[in-house]
Amino acid sequence: MFENHFYNESTRRMVSVFGSIFNDMEVVKKDAAGKVLQKIKVPLGYAPRSKILARLNEQTTGPNIALKLPRMSFEISSMEYDANARVSKHKNYTKVVVGDTLNLHKLGAPAVYKVGFELNILAQSQDEALQLLEQILPMFQPEYTVTIKDIPAMDIKTDTPIILDSVDLNDDYEGDLVTRRAIVYTLSFSTRIRYYRGLGKSK
Repeated sequence: MFENHFYNESTRRMVSVFGSIFNDMEVVKKDAAGKVLQKIKVPLGYAPRSKILARLNEQTTGPNIALKLPRMSFEISSMEYDANARVSKHKNYTKVVVGDTLNLHKLGAPAVYKVGFELNILAQSQDEALQLLEQILPMFQPEYTVTIKDIPAMDIKTDTPIILDSVDLNDDYEGDLVTRRAIVYTLSFSTRIRYYRGLGKSK
């Protein structure tokens, strides 16, 4: 059953698409008169929130390169089979093999999984965190639809909604408010990934 290796990069492709949505965000610092003093491009990385907070705590004593806020991180938080989006096993995709009109590439129906993502906004001030939050929320009502090239070799594309399920606030600090390390907003999303088998051939 598992004798033929294949890898369609389905998960990697969705991670890349999800990250690209939030890749070019900025916060603006102003003076009391409203004049723009600085624009800061917010770094985005694939990492759990706990790892970034641990790095922030280490900076008080360790020689590590300083980790600056604001920044954002995201990660896959869950995966489960989606029976509601099940595709008939009898559905097949075919395409003529390039340079060989006597053969077809053949692909069976995918297994559809519901995948959860967590996006973390980390900032030192509430204003910076809210700037980022207010740039994101209007885009999701509650979904934002992207077109995924599931199998580029077969020209299989799917319009896939990314749904914003919830927003949580975590005011992370040690001791009193003076020693606060970060304000964290966690946005929970859900989407679907279609997992196909390897390409086969037929006459």
